[in-house]
Amino acid sequence: MSVRAVMGVLIGGLFFLLVLAIYNHRVINTTVLIQEGHVGRTKGNIGSIHNGLVESEWNTIVGKEVERLLEAKGVDVERVGANIPISNAVIAIAIHFDGSEKHCATGASIGRNSAPQAKAMAKRWRNQYGSFFPFKWHSDNFTRNLSHYYGFSQVQTTKGFLVLELGELTCKKQTDWLQPRLKQVAGKIAHFIIKELER
Repeated sequence: MSVRAVMGVLIGGLFFLLVLAIYNHRVINTTVLIQEGHVGRTKGNIGSIHNGLVESEWNTIVGKEVERLLEAKGVDVERVGANIPISNAVIAIAIHFDGSEKHCATGASIGRNSAPQAKAMAKRWRNQYGSFFPFKWHSDNFTRNLSHYYGFSQVQTTKGFLVLELGELTCKKQTDWLQPRLKQVAGKIAHFIIKELER
């Protein structure tokens, strides 16, 4: 291979790396940011896995359906995985399913950022999802753990960023109920977001 050819390959490779670096550090500006918890991670906190059920796969099923439903209503939506870029949004929602070493010890819960409207928004989600989800909620919906969610530092919201734990993946009773209803769960989230955007 000639020196000229090697230099061409080298320059092409450097250009590709530059484009990739710029893409990975882009700022997202959107109306709604949907974060699918743990998606894209292969080590570290990869989410719950139990009896062949994988939390990140469920998060993607729900996230894609929420995105589809919102886009059908003309809402500007961005969907991201565990690697959350710096973002600006009116509302951000992180989708998760909980896991516990003691099966059926948890259920649904909510975390929220410190945006002024986030607390009221979280209470409204608790009321809406609570009338649908027939299992328990954490005694403190707004758990201390979730108040320090890493994504809160990546996303600026005007109305709020909620982390939704939609049920416990390590509880067979809950997964048996949830699995055939994942698209209904997504519908509840999309409906909730539309109502919040209208406030």
